[in-house]
Amino acid sequence: MSLSPNYYKDRVCLNVLANSVENAQDCYEAAEGHVVLGVLSKKYSTDEAAIEDMEKYQAATKNALSVGLGAGDPNQSQMVARISKILQPQHINQVFTGVGISRALLHQTETVINGLISPSGKVGYVNIATGPLSSEAPAGIIPIETAIKLLKDMGGSSVKYFPMNGLAHIDEFKAVAEACANDDFSLEPTGGIDLGNFEEILQIALDAGVKKVIPHVYSSIIDSNTGDTRPEDVRILFEKVKELLG
Repeated sequence: MSLSPNYYKDRVCLNVLANSVENAQDCYEAAEGHVVLGVLSKKYSTDEAAIEDMEKYQAATKNALSVGLGAGDPNQSQMVARISKILQPQHINQVFTGVGISRALLHQTETVINGLISPSGKVGYVNIATGPLSSEAPAGIIPIETAIKLLKDMGGSSVKYFPMNGLAHIDEFKAVAEACANDDFSLEPTGGIDLGNFEEILQIALDAGVKKVIPHVYSSIIDSNTGDTRPEDVRILFEKVKELLG
């Protein structure tokens, strides 16, 4: 599978969920290829089942696959690492403590691996205790600059900032964006992003100077009746991206 898609050249790449291979294709076309399609490992009972199904998504979208945890579930971390070793996807979602093993198993540096860190309630600080055991312990609150360096040490590509709850942590998000820009690190805002607040959140990251932003827009653009991500909403988001980038 190719690891050199359009989105590697983009400053902004969308990340949306795909409910089926057909839904993935529709969303891929709606974003003109500037998107990765999230498929959640949590919905599969075995590694083999996940690999067999996710390969179909790869084939249909030029490997624009984003291997997901499932609502940031830390208990999926090991499975994500194992199946990604075989799949070699373009994008991997990981908890903070799962980044190193994922990179080691890939045996390459091209795949984007994010590391999940959470708002702490204090500007300039984040919670990195997002792993299977650490998420059950007292919060691990450290400066965002240190968190980024740790992710880099482990072979990570970007900060997955979750849960943002839309604009609820906007001042903290601004500090995260500035730190990512200063350290030439990618940023993936996640949680509560919708058609209404998408532009403001993305604009903050762009204004800070972040070189690559991968906003995750999930439940707000999913059809509650079918479970599909609405391609027409993906198209709207991509039009907003083009407008902001001029």
